[in-house]
Amino acid sequence: MSSEPTPFHRVRLAFAVAACVALPGCASLVDGATQRFADNLGKAVLDADDPATVRDGLPAYLLLLDGLIQGDPDNIGTLLAAAKLNGAYAGNFTGTDADRSKRMASKALDYARRGTCKASYPLCAVLDGNPDDFARVVASLGKDDLPLLYGLAAAWAGHLQAHRDDWNAVADLPKIEALLRRVVALEAGYDGGLPLVYLGVLNSLRPEAVGGQPEQGRTYFQQAIDASGGRNLYAKTLMAEFYARLVFDQALHDRLLDEVLAADPKAPGYTLMNTLARERAVALKASGKDYF
Repeated sequence: MSSEPTPFHRVRLAFAVAACVALPGCASLVDGATQRFADNLGKAVLDADDPATVRDGLPAYLLLLDGLIQGDPDNIGTLLAAAKLNGAYAGNFTGTDADRSKRMASKALDYARRGTCKASYPLCAVLDGNPDDFARVVASLGKDDLPLLYGLAAAWAGHLQAHRDDWNAVADLPKIEALLRRVVALEAGYDGGLPLVYLGVLNSLRPEAVGGQPEQGRTYFQQAIDASGGRNLYAKTLMAEFYARLVFDQALHDRLLDEVLAADPKAPGYTLMNTLARERAVALKASGKDYF
């Protein structure tokens, strides 16, 4: 199995550590100067231009969150932060160890489901129900539920990718889409526009002839680019990788990648993500010569 991160994990790595230090659960034991330090740490992670440094620091946060959850198993913020960070690590730093990736992705989803059931009984009650009932409950949730909706969606998407050979996992795709669409409906630019990028990928996984919606995917990607004012370079990288390659549009593919490589990756709140996007763009540019 390839050691490359899956598409869903690639789009959320840059925000995972920041989510950990920013969510109330991670900060519930501290206040004052310590809280300000936690907030500043989150910003520093997003503005880091060395992914290896972030990678090396992730395991300490995983253990910290596990310990916090053992001491306070009902803390919703900590559960959601742990879900994000375990999911990011599963997709980016487990290499060719598919079993480890699956274990950590399952752990991430377990944390997200536990957080969901602590926060919302109606949503908890339909987690394993049919997609129509699930979508109705999701549609009833509002802006106050955005961290919950997105946290569950991200963990579930990562679990699907790690278990993409399991049809039971694939069958949950409509629920993941329902969560993401609700997030976008409530706040289109939420989390730097990443929910829109997720939807772009989801709709560009298959050709239209076999049920895909690539043109809708293109729209989502463009909305993500617009939502960030063009600062989210990963939206362009993944638009090239999933939409442009799916429809065999080499001109668009190369233009998007050239724009990513020509752009300054340093932008407040996006530097880490953009650095990863440029690394991916280099690989896509090279492989594109054989793809088209």
